[in-house]
Amino acid sequence: MGDRRSVYRVLVGKPEITITTGRLRRRWEDNIKIDLQEVRCGDMEWIDLVQVRDKWWAFVNIVIDLRVPYNAENFLTS
Repeated sequence: MGDRRSVYRVLVGKPEITITTGRLRRRWEDNIKIDLQEVRCGDMEWIDLVQVRDKWWAFVNIVIDLRVPYNAENFLTS
């Protein structure tokens, strides 16, 4: 009997495979790529744009203006 019984193998044995739970973690680069796709700039070479800080911040400000509705300003001030 001993180690051939399936109950014994379940209690004492080690699993043969590992199962990952949950979704894959996203890296910050993945978040940037997803954000660029949302504003239809997915094919942009963002790494080159990041090298020049002034151009990057200009781009970020443009994207923020696209994502925030124009009437949100009136809503926030009232």
